[in-house]
Amino acid sequence: MRIVHVVEPFASGVVTFVKSLVEHLPGDYHIVVHGERPEVMEKAQVKKLFPPHQVKFIHWKSAQRGLHLTKDLKALFELYSILKRFRDVDAIHLHSSKSGFIGRLACRMLKIKNVIYTPNGAPFLAKDSRFKRSLYKQLELLGHSFGGKVVCVSASEAEAYKQLGIDASYINNGTNASQMRAVSQELITTNKFVIAFTGRILAQKNPRKFNEIASQFKAYPHVEFVWIGDGAERNALTSPNIRITGWLTEDEVKEELGKASLYLSTADYEGLSFGVLDAMAMGKPLILSNCTGNKDIIHYGVNGDLYDSVTQACTQILYYINNPSMLEAMGTYSKDLCTTEFNAASSAGNYRIAYAY
Repeated sequence: MRIVHVVEPFASGVVTFVKSLVEHLPGDYHIVVHGERPEVMEKAQVKKLFPPHQVKFIHWKSAQRGLHLTKDLKALFELYSILKRFRDVDAIHLHSSKSGFIGRLACRMLKIKNVIYTPNGAPFLAKDSRFKRSLYKQLELLGHSFGGKVVCVSASEAEAYKQLGIDASYINNGTNASQMRAVSQELITTNKFVIAFTGRILAQKNPRKFNEIASQFKAYPHVEFVWIGDGAERNALTSPNIRITGWLTEDEVKEELGKASLYLSTADYEGLSFGVLDAMAMGKPLILSNCTGNKDIIHYGVNGDLYDSVTQACTQILYYINNPSMLEAMGTYSKDLCTTEFNAASSAGNYRIAYAY
């Protein structure tokens, strides 16, 4: 099977998503049409993460973040020209909202029928102005009219699309628990209670809320908050007990994550976060904001909790600080869930079925 992936944000979670599909579908050939986010990672560095003989990369030079009519029209016609060369492929898979809109229009113009769009985080759920949210909803409805199937990465994200009037299915994101190294024993020697988050420092992840929660624990010298990653809003993380790692390699991220006692997410909305899944695979309990994506992961009181307020999050963190024996028990259940519900191989297999029909 020959599959074309169209990727505008060639960085972070979307790269992890496409890379996982490629690695778990070794019998297929993948063509990745991609933009670039050099402020996060140069495209040459991203390409090195993929199996070398299974992927063809094509740079989508005009693709860019944000809405800009002239630039987006240029990106449309460039993508049209690229896809015109691959009209005999088995499926076109569009990743993220920008690729989803432009890609579905280009496929409609080319009369390509087998098109899948995976939002990886519904843009109309962002805490933007009412005008922006309304605009994103209208763009999603218009994009859907061009054709293609909407396949979300979590049940709650699919439900958000259905409430908008768009028929959507879902395939859970997945990770590979067996590939995660157990390094959490280092906690015993450091005597630190580490609360970690991994991802870009941007508005969607709500770093201000992360900072507010961390600031409530300044009187606890053994408690450390770690933001694994970097981004434009790093100035929002001002509490002295927060350590920002900056951009790290994949192995370095796992090393940092492995040292964590528990995982905290302050995101306003998610598709289904790979950062959370990796934390689960490494046996970490979870304290997650009650939003799309996150709510599909938590089994209350078994692998963690959801929260709606800063006070509630702090209460949950204090529970684990005062009951450290629960960390291992709940972390074990987190890891088990990765095998049964959030398995990368199963996820890729389900996408292959979707590509075929």
